[in-house]
Amino acid sequence: MTNSNKFKLIVFSQHGMSDGNYAMEVLAKKVAPQQSKIIAPYLGSLPSFIPDRFRFSIETHFAIAPLIQKVAKSAEQTFQDYPDIPARIIATSLGGVIWIEVLSRHPEWWNRIESLILLGSPIGGADLAKIISSWGFRIGMAKHLSEDRRYLAEKIAAVIPTLVVAGHIIGGWDLMVTVESTKIEHAHFVCLNGVNHSALRTHPRVVQEIQGFWAKPRNPLQL
Repeated sequence: MTNSNKFKLIVFSQHGMSDGNYAMEVLAKKVAPQQSKIIAPYLGSLPSFIPDRFRFSIETHFAIAPLIQKVAKSAEQTFQDYPDIPARIIATSLGGVIWIEVLSRHPEWWNRIESLILLGSPIGGADLAKIISSWGFRIGMAKHLSEDRRYLAEKIAAVIPTLVVAGHIIGGWDLMVTVESTKIEHAHFVCLNGVNHSALRTHPRVVQEIQGFWAKPRNPLQL
């Protein structure tokens, strides 16, 4: 049995499309309180001898179901190993979409989760994916990212304190997803001008926003 006495908090940190888990693991280490157990699953299949910072994940371009299953399995094992410890979630882009799907399937976990942070996650459907799908190319991850999951996310955000962080470069988007597609009811929201989609994993302003959100108790926003 895992000795959990030294840990006071679980921090799940999930990468998005094409990525390895290096940047999100580093982000979690920057924001996590002391005595936190960081869980940053890698969704690819490159061998472990490849350094984390050089890993990428081809698998994130295809079916979403295996990714949801992988994240859910990791979370389930973690909750079993640390049954009395609360958790917080940070997820970027596709990683946020995956966690919304995971949480919608596991409402029994909601009371364990203190907060959910979504970084540039196109919960309302990624516009580029919608365009590709409208052309008839409903293949790979495009068909999954074109879906509107607000109806799932808003049920979760009504219970779990949620922060949405969007980036903005020009024309209402971060060069990958639109600001509007990241917004969900009941969630706290901040838009960082000058921060592009990729930089949401690493930018100091993102670190500040997460730390600020965690600095005092939060409640879901009431409509």
